Amino acid sequence: MGMSDDNEISRLTNRMDDAFCVRMRAAIEAGLESAPIGVVTTPGTQHPKLAARYGALPSPFPTTMDS
Repeated sequence: MGMSDDNEISRLTNRMDDAFCVRMRAAIEAGLESAPIGVVTTPGTQHPKLAARYGALPSPFPTTMDS
């Protein structure tokens, strides 16, 4: 991939980002979307359903340096 390909991809991505932002702003102004300001800092899943069904799954990574 040459430098001109990178530039073209960057331009295309920027145009898509700009188009998305225009549509998102219009949807927010129309009341169809919201952009809440804040972060949820509660750790973990509030309603775990899938994990309980399968129980504890083994880790794919070794737990000791000897493994």
